[in-house]
Amino acid sequence: MILLANGKVITRDAEGVGYYPDGGVITDGGKIVAVGGTAELKAQYPQAEFVDAGGGVIMPGLINAHTHIYSALARGLSIAGNNPSNFLEVLEGTWWAIDRSLDLEATKASAQALVIDCIKQGVTTFFDHHASFCEIPGSLMRIAEVTKEMGMRACLCYEVSDRDGEEKAIQSVQENKDFIDYCEKNPDDMLKALFGGHALFTISDKTFDRMVAANNGRVGFHIHVSEGMNDVYDSLQNYGRRPVQRLQDHEILGPKTLLGHCIHVNTAEMDLIKATDTMCVNNPESNMGNAVGISPILQLCKKGILVGLGTDAYTNDMLESIKVALCSQRSNACLPNVGWCEVTDMLFRNNAKIAGRSFETPLGVLRPGAAADVIVMDYKPYTPFSDENIDGHMLFGMTGRQCKTTMINGKVLMKDRVLTEIDEDAVNARILESSKRLWGRLNHREY
Repeated sequence: MILLANGKVITRDAEGVGYYPDGGVITDGGKIVAVGGTAELKAQYPQAEFVDAGGGVIMPGLINAHTHIYSALARGLSIAGNNPSNFLEVLEGTWWAIDRSLDLEATKASAQALVIDCIKQGVTTFFDHHASFCEIPGSLMRIAEVTKEMGMRACLCYEVSDRDGEEKAIQSVQENKDFIDYCEKNPDDMLKALFGGHALFTISDKTFDRMVAANNGRVGFHIHVSEGMNDVYDSLQNYGRRPVQRLQDHEILGPKTLLGHCIHVNTAEMDLIKATDTMCVNNPESNMGNAVGISPILQLCKKGILVGLGTDAYTNDMLESIKVALCSQRSNACLPNVGWCEVTDMLFRNNAKIAGRSFETPLGVLRPGAAADVIVMDYKPYTPFSDENIDGHMLFGMTGRQCKTTMINGKVLMKDRVLTEIDEDAVNARILESSKRLWGRLNHREY
C-alpha cells in the first residue's frame, strides 16, 4: 500500500470532489483505494508507504490514443536523398523506409525508447500502431515484453498493408490474430489488442476481408483514415466510395474501432461515424508537420463523435499536443474563441472514455476503484489554482517534462525524475547501438 500525498490533487472525478489543495491518493494492488486530504489519509492508513509529492500537482496519468513505436529511433535521422515534397513521399522516403529495416531487435529498442520517454512525461497508457515489415512475426510480442518489463499500460496492433506485397500482408493479418489470441488466453488489464490497418489506399478489398475474418468480431480496429487526400482519391477512383463508406462496407466501423486523423472526411462520413459510435483520434502536430491539413474537430465534436488526442509519435508530450490542438483549431476557424472545451475534453475526458472501451479498469481519473496510474507535476502556480481553472494551467503553464513522479498500476516507476525500475544508462546504451545499426542499414554505411 502506498500513500502518494502532500500535493495539490486534481481528480478529474465529475461525480466526486474535484480538488484537494493538500491531498493525495492511497493505492493498493494496482488500484486506488482512497482519495482525500493528506492528514486524513495519513491518519487512516498509517501503515502505507509514503511517497512525497513535494507540493506538486497530483493528477491522473495521461493517455496517448495514437502513437507509433516504430518511429522511436528516427530522432535526428537524415536519410540520404530523402527530400519529400508531399505526404506520400514522406511515407515512402522516411517511415516505410524505416519499417522495412526494422527487425525484432530494433523493434524492442524502439519500444524501450518510447516507454522511457512516456514515463518521463507522465504518459501511463498508450495505443500503439506498429509496423516492421522487415520482420513481422513476433513483433507485437516483442513490444509486449518491453511494456510488461517496464510497467507500461498499452494497447497494441500491427499495421496491415498491401504496400509490400501479398505475403507481407498475410503475415500482418496473422500477427494481429496471434496477438489477439494471446491477449484472450492471457487476460491482463495492462495489455490489450486492437486489429491494425495502415490506411485504405494501401489495403485492398481482399485484405480487408482477411482482416475481418481473422478478427471475427473480437476487438475493434485501429486504422488511419483520410490523413491525406491520396486516401480519398484512391477510394473514389478505385472503389467508387469515400473512405469511411468503404470501411462500413467491410464492417470495420463500430464502438471499439479507432480511426486515426480523419482530416478529409465530409459530413456524410461524420454521420456514419456517429451512427456506428466509432471513435476518432486527432494528431495535430503530425498533421501540421506533414502538411496534410487540420482535422475538423469542431464539427466532429458537434456531431457528438467521441474524439481523442494522440501524437502519431511526433512527440510523447501530451500537454504539448493539447496546446497545438487548440492553436490549430482556432487558426483553422479564424476564431480566437473556439476549441477550448473540445481539445481539453479530448485529452482529459475522451481519451479515458476511449481507453474504457478496451481496458476494464477505469483510467484517467482519481477515485476509489480506478487504476493506480498517477503522476506528479513539478508545478508551483503563481495565480489561483483549482479544478475550476486547471485546464488553463495545463495549456499555459505545464509541459510533460515537468512530470517528476510517475506511478503505473500502483508501482512507482519514476520518483523525483529518477527511473526506479529501469537502469536507464544501460538501456539507453543498448538503444543507441540499435539505432546506429538501423541508421547504417538505411544509409548503407557504418556509424
